[in-house]
Order: sequence, then C-alpha cells, then structure tokens
Amino acid sequence: MPGAADLQRLIRDVPDFPQPGIVFKDITPLLADPAGLRQAVELMTDPFRGKGIEVVIGAESRGFIFGTAVAVALSAGFVPVRKPGKLPARTRKQEYALEYGIDALEIHEDALRPGQSVLIVDDLLATGGTLAACCRLVRELDANVVGVAVLIELTELNGRALLADCPVFSLMKF
Repeated sequence: MPGAADLQRLIRDVPDFPQPGIVFKDITPLLADPAGLRQAVELMTDPFRGKGIEVVIGAESRGFIFGTAVAVALSAGFVPVRKPGKLPARTRKQEYALEYGIDALEIHEDALRPGQSVLIVDDLLATGGTLAACCRLVRELDANVVGVAVLIELTELNGRALLADCPVFSLMKF
C-alpha cells in the first residue's frame, strides 16, 4: 500500500480553477485509485484510534466522502453538516467568512449528545472557515471536539490558526 508521500502523486493540480490564479488540488484521481483511497482513509483514521471517538462530523460535500469512511473505520456514527436548507429537522447554524462574502453551515439540533467525543473530517484545510464553523457547531451542542482530520492542508493559507483550540491532523501539506 502506498504511504502518505506516495498519495501526493494522486493529487492533480488544476491551474486557474475555479478562478484565475488559483491552483485547485483535485482529489478525484486519489478517489478513483482503490489502494490510494484505502490508504488515505487508514492514515486519516490511525491518529484517532483508541481516542473514544463516538461520532464523525463531515462538512458538505467532500467531507462526506472521507468522514463516512473514517466513521466506519472507527466504528463510530456519522453526522453530516450541510449548507442551509438541506437538513429536514430543526437545525443550528454557524456563519463563516469567505474571501468574498459569508456562507453558513447547519447541523441537526439533536445530532449530538452532550459530552460526546467528536472527530471532524474534511478533504481540505484552506482558510479554516468551514472547519472552525464545524467546531463551533459541535461545541454549541455541548459535545467535545477531539480533533480535526483532513486529507490536504494548504499551509500558505494558515487555516490552522482559526483552529488553534483543536488538534489538527493533516495527511498531506502543500
């Protein structure tokens, strides 16, 4: 099985997407490679084995891909965090800043129990807004953020600074 360094070859750079000057880190080649996908999930899961994780949170949408796989590997439940208006029951909402504007995420009010141990999983840590909003939602429901696990961290954007109170594990750094 490939190691973390080998997985980097499965990440494709797409220049000028979604806008000029941005180099998009495309994970679809990794998702299409069975050994690479399996290894990525295992390596994202390993730091949290034995930590008592009860629920994995995944942010829409690529957080669903890795979050559900990590939840299965940890024998934990999975809770989706979605864009506003996508969840059918009562929700809690957190807004966060984008480069040009504001976005928001929601979670069902009854998705977590007070004191539950939660791992937040996503594909990418860039500016940190999405993951910081997820942390706030978990804490608003009186659950405990054990950590954050991401496939890729774009270190130049310093998103980790918004997550100073959460242990962050990133499999690959660019």
